[in-house]
Order: sequence, then C-alpha cells, then structure tokens
Amino acid sequence: MSKLNDVVETVTEKVSNVVEEVKAKVGSPKETNRVRIDGFTEEGENLSPLNEDSSPLGGDSSKSHSHGGGEGIPDSSRAGRTTSFHRADFGRMTGREEDWRFTPLKRLRGLHTADLDGTAPELAVVAPDGVRVESIARTDARIGSAGIPEDRVAAAAWEDFREATAVTIPAETVVDGSVTLTINGVSKDPAAQHIVITAEKFSKGVVVLDHKGSAVLSQNVEIVVGDGAELTVVSVQDWDDDAVHASAQYAKIGRDAKFKHVVVSLGGDLVRVTPSSKFTATGGDVQMFGLYYADAGQHLEQRLFVDHAVANCKSRVMYKGALQGRDAHTVWVGDVLIRKEAEGTDTYEVNRNLLLTDGGRADSVPNLEIETGLIEGAGHASATGRFDDEHLFYLMARGIPEDTARRLVVRGFLTEIIQQIKVPALEERLTDAVERELEASGAY
Repeated sequence: MSKLNDVVETVTEKVSNVVEEVKAKVGSPKETNRVRIDGFTEEGENLSPLNEDSSPLGGDSSKSHSHGGGEGIPDSSRAGRTTSFHRADFGRMTGREEDWRFTPLKRLRGLHTADLDGTAPELAVVAPDGVRVESIARTDARIGSAGIPEDRVAAAAWEDFREATAVTIPAETVVDGSVTLTINGVSKDPAAQHIVITAEKFSKGVVVLDHKGSAVLSQNVEIVVGDGAELTVVSVQDWDDDAVHASAQYAKIGRDAKFKHVVVSLGGDLVRVTPSSKFTATGGDVQMFGLYYADAGQHLEQRLFVDHAVANCKSRVMYKGALQGRDAHTVWVGDVLIRKEAEGTDTYEVNRNLLLTDGGRADSVPNLEIETGLIEGAGHASATGRFDDEHLFYLMARGIPEDTARRLVVRGFLTEIIQQIKVPALEERLTDAVERELEASGAY
C-alpha cells in the first residue's frame, strides 16, 4: 500500500510541476517560451498523419494550382480554394460546389457557360480634382494586383473583359467629396467588366459604385489600399428587376491602412457579391458592412472573406437583411481565416436577417477558421427571425399604429448600415428606397 501511495505522490508532483510550467509559459509571445506537447500543435490536437507539419484545416497541404494563389485540400479550408485567371481551371459548374450550393444556376443566364462578349454597362465617373481616372489595357501592371478569381464566373469575366477603368487617389491626397462610378446596364447579353481602385499611401477618399439599369454582368473589382491610406468603397446594386449581376471584389490592405467596404443590394433578379479583404502588412483595420432587401422571387447573395494573413490586424463585419414576399431568398456566407502567422488578430462578424412575411428564406453561414491560439479575440454570430413583439408592443402602447410601428422597427434595423456610408445624398436616397420597399410590402 505504501508503494502505491509513493507512486501516487510522485505522479501528483510531476503533474503539478507541468501545470505550473504551463501557467507560467502559455500565452507568452516569445516562441522560445511556448509549451510543446506531443500530439498537439498551437491549433489543437493533431492526430492524423496527413496533418504533419500543417494545420488541422489543411491550409498548408500541397495542391497543384494554375496560379499558385491557393493551397490545401479543395473546399476543406478557405485558404485551400482553387484560384485561377482561367475559367477552364474550375471545370463545369454543377451547383454542388460549396461556393454555388445556394445559387440557382439556371438564373445566371449564361454567366457560367457562355462567352461574355456582350456590351458591358456604360460607365460614367464623377471625380473631384486630383483623382485620376483612366481606361487601361489588359496588359497594365495594375491588373491582377489585388486578387485572383476563386470561381468560374469571375474567371470568365477576367478572360473576356476588353479594357478596365482605373481610379487612383494619389499619395497623401485627401479627397473632398466622393468619387462616383455610375454603371448603367444597357444590354441583356452576358458581359464582363473590370474596375481597379487604388488609394496610394496616406491618401483618404470614398468611392461609390452605383449599379443601375438592366444587365447580365460578371464583374471584377480590384481595390488596393496603400500603407497608411483610408479608403471607403460603397457598392450599390439598384438594378432593374430583370438584371443578373455577379461581382467579385478583392481588396489588398497595406500597413496601418484602414478600409471600409459597404454593400447595398436592393434591385435585380439575381445579385451575387463576393467581397474579400486580405491583410498584407501589420496594423490594418477592415470594416465590412452590408444591407440587402429581397422581394418576392428575388435572390440576393453575399459571400465575403476576410484573410488575416499577417499579425496584429483587426476586422469587423456586420451584414443585415430583410425579406418580404414568397420565394424571396437571401444568402450570407462569412468566411474569416486567421492564419498561423496572424498572431494578435482581433476579429468579429455578425449577420442579422428579418423575415417580414411568410414564404421567404434566409441562409446564413458564418465560418471562422483559427490556425493560431495567440490572438486578441475572434467570434461570430448569426440570427434570423420575425419582428420582436416586445418592440411592437412598446411602440403601440404609446399610441403608434401597428403598421407604422412595424416600419419604424425595420427602418431602425437597417439604418445602422446606411449610416456607415457617410455620403449624405446617397444615405438619403437609400433611406427613401427602403421606405418604398416597406410601402410595397403586403404586410403593411
């Protein structure tokens, strides 16, 4: 019995020593002080032989790509997606792909199967003094500087666009007012478009992409935010009811740069916006906001990606949507990747959906991949529901009619996003558009 007690005391003492050592060392920013435990990595348990020298998500696994922009096992990690400038590298779309499982392919009207040789929407630019606006050739070095397509539709647009529009805010320039690109659709033939927006170092400005008219359009928008720059890009999809629009928007964030991206989707038959932000140097700050309002039969889809590829950067994501009418369908997929190198990351994403009538469907999928535990914080949240009865009761108890009370609740729900735009005329226009949507709703 005494031998057993001795063994227990010895084991207890060793465990106690290990615990104290872990308490003293865990969380230390210095690599030399980190505790190493066999069978575990900084990301957690690592039992599979396939995961040797890699994260559990397979982000560092080998995979052949046409451009080398992606790594890993297909669809296992956001870092492992195929990237290419050529549509053939993505193969034929079936709708079973992760990126397309919510999208009704039959309503793309040829963007994924046809040559995009139709007439691109007319583009008019209004820019304050000091901002450079150019038409540039495909061979210009700025083409491809911010991102690489991650799906067949974006790659098709990359192959088929004829010339691009480049907007540049010069270094150390503070733009008075906003730069507005009015994109007016004039053709229903499948077409391609390419836009490059550059905010050079220590510049500050706001760029608005205002989509109107009728079009069947696949679009790539490249955004480069230089070191110390502050840039806001607002993308408004206010198309006619028959428009189809797929827009891939890539942002590259420099050192200590601040980038705000706002997506507002109101019009169109099918609208799919896929914004991404990638940190390339420390100190970056990204805010991504979105507002969408789907009517009967409308499909509005938002798929975003925040790539924390370097240390000590911050991101915040907030998207809000409202649905009314039968077969109104919204999709929000939020991917945030914190790579192994991205120590000190601070990130949070949230999606809220408000169902105003029966018959609508809101798909909401927040995804958070963490490859290092040495972060400031990370989280996500998603909620979909009807009106809050307590809010309605509070307003109605003060003499406000029910239909007016409902409008006030929806208006307050969406106004939080509109107020992020900081362009008064555009904020007023979008507020009026939301009011018109509410008036058209059969619920009021």
